Amino acid sequence: MMQGLYVITDGSTGDVLLDKVEQALRGGAALVQYRDKSMDATRRGQEVAALRALCHHYHALFIVNDDVVLAKTVQADGVHVGRDDSALRAARDYLGRSTLIGVSCYNRLALALDAAAQGADYIAFGSFFPSPTKPDAPRATLELLQQARQQLALPICAIGGITLDNAPSLLANGADMLAVISDVFNSSDIVQQATRYQALAHTVS
Repeated sequence: MMQGLYVITDGSTGDVLLDKVEQALRGGAALVQYRDKSMDATRRGQEVAALRALCHHYHALFIVNDDVVLAKTVQADGVHVGRDDSALRAARDYLGRSTLIGVSCYNRLALALDAAAQGADYIAFGSFFPSPTKPDAPRATLELLQQARQQLALPICAIGGITLDNAPSLLANGADMLAVISDVFNSSDIVQQATRYQALAHTVS
């Protein structure tokens, strides 16, 4: 289900990564995105296989960031691609209709409308707030969320500096999913923090 907490991996590796993600899943995370830009193909292959199994055990969706070959190899539920307007078409051609494709649209509604027309399954906007992961990311607004909600039938994901304090404003203005890294994985109790996010998403929605 494409609603609620969408955790993105924080750069941890191996058993630490798996433990953190399992805690988030125990707390109810609905989607997990594996983001790892390293060139360690062996480790990445092992991690995605283990994470896919974990996600499916907890009935969550597993998404691979920006690597369609890896996504297809492990039979991930989906892939997330960036601003390159050829990336969505190439991913769809390679992965087929059954794989979910999410597209980063930053702070640009036009990109989202184009992605929807090309067959994206969900779109992501952000950064909405200052983010330690991408401090220089373009800033999206609540007004953008409102406009997107009016013009798009696709699920909308919000990302960037999200906390439990500012999350309600995103949900109230049209976000279906909250993509969170630091505020979940840096928590002293990942399970409880994920539970809070998932409960909040369903309360506001």
